Amino acid sequence: QVQLVESGGGLVQPGGSLRLSCAASGKLEDTYLRGWYRQAPGRQREMVALITSGGSTNYAADVKDRFTVSRDNVAKKVYLQMSSLKSEDTAVYYCNARQMYNLKDYWGQGTQVTVSS
Repeated sequence: QVQLVESGGGLVQPGGSLRLSCAASGKLEDTYLRGWYRQAPGRQREMVALITSGGSTNYAADVKDRFTVSRDNVAKKVYLQMSSLKSEDTAVYYCNARQMYNLKDYWGQGTQVTVSS
């Protein structure tokens, strides 16, 4: 019932910035928890940033001072502004939406972010 599509990934040099977007369609409610996860080669998927319906945010320790997550409930979009990018940020970034009443997750197909000089 919910479809998520990420965009905005690409190649960027260390220290650069990138803004990811996630468009949603279907029966996505404003009450859903939204967020971003990433997975690098050979590593497990990890939470990057979360944002509640009320705008409260949570970040992974490594990105908390560099990334900013935001959401537009009317447009059903969520964003991830990434600054001061490091090579360690290289990964496929996935958009997530979670139904809080049953913790059902919806995922996008991912967008590649590569940080390299």
